Amino acid sequence: SPAIRCRTCRSDPITAPPESAKAHSRILFVTSTRVGDAVLSSGVLNRLVADYPHARFTIACGPAAAGLFAAVPNLERVIVLDKMPFSLHWLDLWARCVGRVWDMVVDFRNAPLTWLLPARRQRRMGSGREAIHRVKLYGRVIGLENNPPAPGLWTLPRHEDEARRLLPDGVPVLAVGPTANWRAKTWRAERFLELIQRLTAPAGIIPGASVALFGRDDERPQAMRLIESIPAERRIDLIGRVDLLTAYACFKRAALYVGNDSGLMHMAAAAGAPTLGLFGPSREELYAPWGPRAAVARADLSFERIFPEGFDHRTSDSLMDSLSVE
Repeated sequence: SPAIRCRTCRSDPITAPPESAKAHSRILFVTSTRVGDAVLSSGVLNRLVADYPHARFTIACGPAAAGLFAAVPNLERVIVLDKMPFSLHWLDLWARCVGRVWDMVVDFRNAPLTWLLPARRQRRMGSGREAIHRVKLYGRVIGLENNPPAPGLWTLPRHEDEARRLLPDGVPVLAVGPTANWRAKTWRAERFLELIQRLTAPAGIIPGASVALFGRDDERPQAMRLIESIPAERRIDLIGRVDLLTAYACFKRAALYVGNDSGLMHMAAAAGAPTLGLFGPSREELYAPWGPRAAVARADLSFERIFPEGFDHRTSDSLMDSLSVE
């Protein structure tokens, strides 16, 4: 394949190994703890899988993101990095990986001990964090910042079968992600409800659609008002009831996804669903949903103006009120 020079670490060009070595190649891919960042990094993993079809892949990531990678082709194992005091989880990763020679280590976490792993090639993020979209930043690691590979996940037949059962053909589905990892990023339930009513009304863009709700089980309390407000005959309540890859398979079947800035939003866009991400106290230039069918609706207040004095994401109420339903 054409050589790709990694500008970030100024290392040798990435070239495919000779045919005789391909079957023995092993690639270590170290990615994020957060679901959203892990999804955004998956485009690079897609490119590696395509360029090294015979390589065996080991994925290292945080517990929340681990389920995203269960169906990666030629997956050898997923190493779940539970955070430990004094960053000892990086020592644990090194201990699990030091016993073999890696054809390539791709590290989006800049873990200090991955430098010490025996590897023919190292690809790392570099020390800077410029104000560019994370998909471009991750693409830069393999020299593709200007044409970065789009995020995308793999599923197994059981995920697709379950999605067909939950979201059967015949009735369009509006998928909604009403939660986020902190409350300041969440649009209020009454606004989601008004939007759902307008979108699915006879004069709406998806009249008569069913409404599928997505989120983690621990986020269920913050979504209860919305859950209970949607008529039971039109409601598909999947909050805390499906794994990540089943949710991804469901998004492939959705007519539209609308949700707060979250990992689910990035999954929906990666699945190819028309996706509208709702932004307030987060930066869409860095984290907008990526893809040709994705867009952003931002609160009227800019990111720089939206934070109050003494902001604390653990206690803040919603900062999305300047985003109207209209």
